[in-house]
Amino acid sequence: MVFAIQNSDNRKVIQKVKTCWVVNLGLVPYDWACNLQRKLVQARKAGAIPDVVVLCEHPHVITLGRNGQREHLHASDHLLAQMNVEFRLSDRGGDITYHGPGQIVGYPILDLTQHKRDVRWYVEQLEEVMIQATANFGLDARRVEGQHGVWLDSHVPRAEEKLGALGVHLSRWVTSHGFAYNVSTGLRYFDLIVPCGIAGKRATSLERALGTQVSAGEAEGHLITHFGEIFERDMISLSPNDLQNALDDFQCSGLAALPGRDHVPAGAAKGSAA
Repeated sequence: MVFAIQNSDNRKVIQKVKTCWVVNLGLVPYDWACNLQRKLVQARKAGAIPDVVVLCEHPHVITLGRNGQREHLHASDHLLAQMNVEFRLSDRGGDITYHGPGQIVGYPILDLTQHKRDVRWYVEQLEEVMIQATANFGLDARRVEGQHGVWLDSHVPRAEEKLGALGVHLSRWVTSHGFAYNVSTGLRYFDLIVPCGIAGKRATSLERALGTQVSAGEAEGHLITHFGEIFERDMISLSPNDLQNALDDFQCSGLAALPGRDHVPAGAAKGSAA
């Protein structure tokens, strides 16, 4: 983003400041969040907004990525309806995952041409954000070779449990979708799927690992702090209304009518996974 500041001679100097907006939407439907991401990606490509991280929670929903296999869904349509769980196809990379209350979902809309044009590097940075945020709670989260996401050791040897999942999409180096971090998530819902398509692995949460209640606000604060450090951005909190106003201004400018760029899901081979 570009700002005009006054120097010692009282002259205006244009100075580029690396910023990232942070918007907390609270509990919002998955489809609504996907539609918002499409608008944000378009605005980011046009340079109408800086990098943005959208944080939210979703009502119960299971999503299947472009690399996913439908047989990894173990529940019938009838059971999903009974449990009030929606099922959605997604254009992100990765396999199948669950979103629900108590889980912090982060959707970074970043222009990687301003960072590093490397999908694997980007996914590793998102993992690092979750690893460092988890360390603030005294837990040693880590990567597992050959498996994306963030893991905690369980009481059973070689049976790591997944704390955070990843699934990203790139459209000419502008990112969407992102990460899901389990704080107080209802883990029984993961029994409806093969989490991230990895048989024999279980999901866990901060509350389960710690054996005590965890504030979602505290977890969000750690995620935001480490996101800013790792991606070298000043994190600026923005209200949902202010974000909508910025998008409205962009739509009114006429730039939104420009032809879009190609959309490419970042598959597991390129470094993303559920």
